[in-house]
Amino acid sequence: MTTEPHDHEHMHEYDPQHHHPHQDDQDDTMTYYRIMESAVRELLIEKKLINADQIRSQIEKMDSRIPANGAKIVARAWSDMDFKSRLINDPKSAVAELGHDIGPLNLIVLENTDSVHNVVVCTLCSCYPRWILGLPPDWYKSREYRSRVVREPRKVLEEFGTLIDDQREVRVHDSTADMRYLVLPKRPEGTDELSEEDLVSLIGRDALIGVVEVKAP
Repeated sequence: MTTEPHDHEHMHEYDPQHHHPHQDDQDDTMTYYRIMESAVRELLIEKKLINADQIRSQIEKMDSRIPANGAKIVARAWSDMDFKSRLINDPKSAVAELGHDIGPLNLIVLENTDSVHNVVVCTLCSCYPRWILGLPPDWYKSREYRSRVVREPRKVLEEFGTLIDDQREVRVHDSTADMRYLVLPKRPEGTDELSEEDLVSLIGRDALIGVVEVKAP
């Protein structure tokens, strides 16, 4: 689901090494889906269809995924216009070219332009493209971010140090259980001579969520 832009009004200056202060998720109640997940997992183990080691192995694989995977995708799109076109029109196939299998999930790539700025949220839980961005940051899972960015996106972006011109539309996109989003940030001016590898070093996780923009070195 994509919410319509909110102009109710505009979290720090960002660089790829910057970490936002820890924010508790405050969402550790046993919801219906968490109870269901736990019950199914225990049933599969009891029926010997999977075992605890297999579950642990899969979790470790998930934990090994890092935001740099997403940064490499964006850097390739900035450097190769044909790849960029494929990424926007057929994201699943395009990311597969770089070795990423996203399984049955759908992926939509949101291009930031001079007239539109995109930002991603999951209002119900913390759906997130982990296979290309790694684990979601604490603030992305927090109730505060999930509720506020829909109501007052410009203000939330300002708290991240991101000021969006009033003439530029802000679009908030709500992830779902089977839909994930990746923001394709604007390429900063003055980077035309940089190599793809150099571009990767500029692209931090938060830019791929849409709460910051990529800065020139």
